[in-house]
Amino acid sequence: MPEARLLRPGLRRVEQVMGTAISLDIADPLPPERLERLADQVFTWMREVDQRFSTYRDDSEVRRLDRGDLRAEDASAGLRHVLDRCAALWRETGGYFDAHAGGHLDPSGYVKGWAVQVASDRLARLGAANHCLNAGGDVRVRGVAEPGRPWRVGIRHPWDPRHTCLIVTGTDLAVATSGVYERGHHVLDPHPGEPATGLRSVTVAGPDLGDADAYATAALAMGVPGLDWVSRLPGYECAVVTDDGELYRSPGLPT
Repeated sequence: MPEARLLRPGLRRVEQVMGTAISLDIADPLPPERLERLADQVFTWMREVDQRFSTYRDDSEVRRLDRGDLRAEDASAGLRHVLDRCAALWRETGGYFDAHAGGHLDPSGYVKGWAVQVASDRLARLGAANHCLNAGGDVRVRGVAEPGRPWRVGIRHPWDPRHTCLIVTGTDLAVATSGVYERGHHVLDPHPGEPATGLRSVTVAGPDLGDADAYATAALAMGVPGLDWVSRLPGYECAVVTDDGELYRSPGLPT
């Protein structure tokens, strides 16, 4: 008789939040009821972030603040943190990461990565040391997928969604990709106020997903000069695909 193959312990759940598919994989051999509670906490948090920071909901904190119906000092601690970090990232990137680039407050280029980072930090503190949380390409991995096998994060091919152009591996890594393959050149260079061109996608890998998300957006907004800028970020590695199909990656990127 063929030998039975045991499925690895853990949990996998996928839900639609923030207008994208969010997948959670926990590879720890925890009791099923505990795994379900951990997953419930993750998706409750992600829905809370969506409610608070959505630019499409009229009653979100972001929209109320942008309209002047809410004062910054009366906002939640989470929103105040995001506003402070976006201001710091604006300075770090020479203005290329700009939460007001489109004329209204839109911190989305930082929020999704930050929310995933917070959820991953909480999972680690609660004993889920081996997990992967992926929110539409913003990915935070910790530990291993199986004993002896690190997590593998596929980076979408910029012209063919059926394929990847790189596989990034890691046991404690944040990976964020910003690209123009779905919406065209929609990322603004805030200095002339026009869509940036030159880069098809930018992937940034490092310790913090919120910052990696913002750095990838900033590099894309810079266009071709963003290739050199992102490659010099301390503590982060990158991969860049240009509009003419060239792929560049920093030597330390764990592929």
